[in-house]
Amino acid sequence: MLKDNVGEYITVRKKELNALIMAHYYQPAEIQDIADFVGDSLQLARQAAESAASVIVCCGVKFMAESAKILSPDKTVILPNSEAGCPMADMATAGELRRKKEEHPEALVVSYVNTSAEVKAESYICCTSSNALDVVASIPADKPIIFVPDRNLGSYIQGQTGRDMILWDGYCPIHDRLSIDDINRARSLYPGALITVHPECRPEITRIADAVRSTAGLLAYIQESPAREFILGTEAGFVHTLNKHCPDKKIYLAYEQFNCPDMKLINLERLAQALENLETRIEVDSVTSSKAREALDRMLQIC
Repeated sequence: MLKDNVGEYITVRKKELNALIMAHYYQPAEIQDIADFVGDSLQLARQAAESAASVIVCCGVKFMAESAKILSPDKTVILPNSEAGCPMADMATAGELRRKKEEHPEALVVSYVNTSAEVKAESYICCTSSNALDVVASIPADKPIIFVPDRNLGSYIQGQTGRDMILWDGYCPIHDRLSIDDINRARSLYPGALITVHPECRPEITRIADAVRSTAGLLAYIQESPAREFILGTEAGFVHTLNKHCPDKKIYLAYEQFNCPDMKLINLERLAQALENLETRIEVDSVTSSKAREALDRMLQIC
């Protein structure tokens, strides 16, 4: 490895490997800047499914890398830090979901991509925050829905679609922390700013927001809006994305500690080591992968 220039090593090494570096919007700025592709969960899933690369390096968290492996089973998929998990995904297990399905045998399971491969394998269809409304709209109106694991995204979908869903009691600890007091405090500091939040925030937050969108949706909204100032209710790493693509807009975090520690576990040194050693490799057993692939494919066929 070129110790004195990690960025140069990454550039050279990824060409040697025919590697694609994907990064989520919440990743540190240095990772976003060196990645070949930066996007939200839906965009990363599509990129993994369509990529001609031999190696996919997923700079995000484990469920994202698992989805990439499921969609590209013949490729080598690397997660640069094996400790990068998702507390929300850990709130639902395949065993618990099987028991819930037994309680509601007529229901179809819609699982947020923020779930393990095993949970996806127990699901009828997956969704992301970008396409959740379309996914739920695709389910026949007479079919009950079990929505797992995010109660806040589920509640938002219910409010938008009128569907009665059985909501799992999971949540994102980072988005769920945003309170009305935080919003009121930000409003007092920036009275002209629009409130833009992720649907993983609590219902009392999404109800008063000017825009509720996925990260990709928030980027498009802010780019297209004539407004110049925005209070942002999502993870701090996204500010770098917005400053890069909307340099004429002012972005204020709804609260200063809006940081996901798991999303910050990958840095340039970790990325370089991953490319050097091809670790940590993500593997999903064939039975789980096949079943989870069906749920992901159903999602990708919708939008």
